[in-house]
Amino acid sequence: MRRLALVLALLSGLSLRVEAHESRPGFLELREVAPGRYELLWKQPALGDLRLKINPAFPEDCSLEGMGDQQMIPGALLWRTALVCEGGLSGKTISIVGLDATLTDVLLRVHHANGITETHLLKPVSPSAVIGGESQGPGVYVTLGIEHIVLGVDHLLFVLGLLLIVERRRSLVKTITAFTIAHSITLAAATLGYVEPPGPPIEAAIAASILFLGPEILRARNGGTSFTIRKPWIVAFVFGLLHGFGFASALSAAGLPPGDVPLALVSFNVGVEIGQLAFVALVLSLARGLRGLGLRWPRPMEILPAYVVGGLGAFWMIQRVSLM
Repeated sequence: MRRLALVLALLSGLSLRVEAHESRPGFLELREVAPGRYELLWKQPALGDLRLKINPAFPEDCSLEGMGDQQMIPGALLWRTALVCEGGLSGKTISIVGLDATLTDVLLRVHHANGITETHLLKPVSPSAVIGGESQGPGVYVTLGIEHIVLGVDHLLFVLGLLLIVERRRSLVKTITAFTIAHSITLAAATLGYVEPPGPPIEAAIAASILFLGPEILRARNGGTSFTIRKPWIVAFVFGLLHGFGFASALSAAGLPPGDVPLALVSFNVGVEIGQLAFVALVLSLARGLRGLGLRWPRPMEILPAYVVGGLGAFWMIQRVSLM
């Protein structure tokens, strides 16, 4: 019964999107270097050579100084140029064209010549911001963390796989705690610049971790045993290190200035944990509710989660390896 509840939670989550990591945010930075003149940096999310079809749009009285320089980096296209706006940007609107057709966000940061910096998180439902309005501050990184885990289907699928394997409450607490500690370690290490893991191989390895859980779920359902079933917290810790690098890719895409890194790191990780715990609570609540109905489900429905988890893990791994 619990397993069917997890299947339902899985299927409802997958209805959001099957393409993992469209939740990696874009980043637009404008730095005023002279009255009405701004250095512009635009990070457009990309997977391999495929770029997310979103672009910034500026007020009519603003103009770009040439096409600038473009550079492909892992996970994004960087575009640097200069923007000239008569009278400056205060009171004017900047928007992201195409954002309303995605599931991602764009972090907008404007550095004014008077030393004031304002931050806005542009979303599909609100893809524009008036410059000079209320800045969102550090809370924006908590929101990014929540959205990255909630919209990061691959990360949630891994957590779901762990829930399908672990039956005892004490073991479940140890497993989720181990996963949390592990991804917090690598998230901090990558964000602070101590390690620079290659993005595409890490993404492929994350998919492989999901594929790994498929047979383990089936083995547990059939009453078998393995190291993963006996010591799930160790497996969660090891693979959690990989997933932490995946979280770091979203935070690094936000283009943090050095002074903002510590607070942003803590805030983003808090957001990730809020989203992760909310997902676990939702799944367990659904399982408890369906178990109370006392219904019996056919064998195919009970083993379906193993094939869904393993199948999607295999699909993402092949997709990501092909883009490397």
